[in-house]
Amino acid sequence: MTARFDAIGLVVSDMAASVTFYRRLGFAFPEGAERQPHAEADLPGGIRLMLDTEESVRSFTPGWEPPAGGGRHSLALLCDTPAEVDAFYEELTGAGCHGERKPWDAPWGQRYAVVNDPDGHGVDLFAPLAVPGE
Repeated sequence: MTARFDAIGLVVSDMAASVTFYRRLGFAFPEGAERQPHAEADLPGGIRLMLDTEESVRSFTPGWEPPAGGGRHSLALLCDTPAEVDAFYEELTGAGCHGERKPWDAPWGQRYAVVNDPDGHGVDLFAPLAVPGE
């Protein structure tokens, strides 16, 4: 028997807001996904991002409540350049997304920023500070 990594699942309180947020990041959720209790977007390499509403989770786990606090996980998105990290962060926060951490030059050699999705899930934006070979 073999288990293999297949999907990342997030529980969301507002499917429409979450689908809108992740579409802004380039995730291709199908038309109408914002009105469903479960939605999936295919990712490179055959992985999927799955969103389930709190109500959907409660349908098979009665009494489920969202965990308190946050910061236990994040999605990380590679940008082409440090300037793209800055621009993407400004675009997202300008559209009302919560900026968790403004862009900075991380000691591990990347331009890094963190925004939160509508439910507080972290989304890291990063790019190498130096392009290999330059």
